[in-house]
Amino acid sequence: MHCSIRTGLRPTAAGPAKVGRAACIRPQAVRSEAAADRQADSWASIAATGALTALVAAATLLSSSAAQAGADLALGKQTFEANCAACHAGGNNSVIPDHTLRKAAMEQFLQGGFNLEAITYQVENGKGAMPAWSGTLDDDEIAAVAAYVYDQASGDKW
Repeated sequence: MHCSIRTGLRPTAAGPAKVGRAACIRPQAVRSEAAADRQADSWASIAATGALTALVAAATLLSSSAAQAGADLALGKQTFEANCAACHAGGNNSVIPDHTLRKAAMEQFLQGGFNLEAITYQVENGKGAMPAWSGTLDDDEIAAVAAYVYDQASGDKW
């Protein structure tokens, strides 16, 4: 153990007084602080490596999702043209003209608002004059046409 005495003046009611205080430092405490610094550096390195790995994984997932989305949109367009365009050509609505497939109209009229889940629900279950497509279209076609309608409306592509 290493000890040193620190001295100084401390104000008191009777005037300045000399005071002494022993300061002891345990060598293992110094080593523990250094070890803690090394450990913190190790954790920082591990965290940085983990973050990089997560970033690469996310990029891979996004690129595969983008490729999947492209395939879904192609199937969605094909499904839309074959089944929906009779009433909804160009994103319009030949039965109820103000209930178009444009974003603003879906925000106003679509139960659940403008989102993929609400569009999917509408395609599956229909409403009013619109027939339910569940049972006619398979799950992939329903998901694809909903994604296509959402993409067209959110990108103002109609």
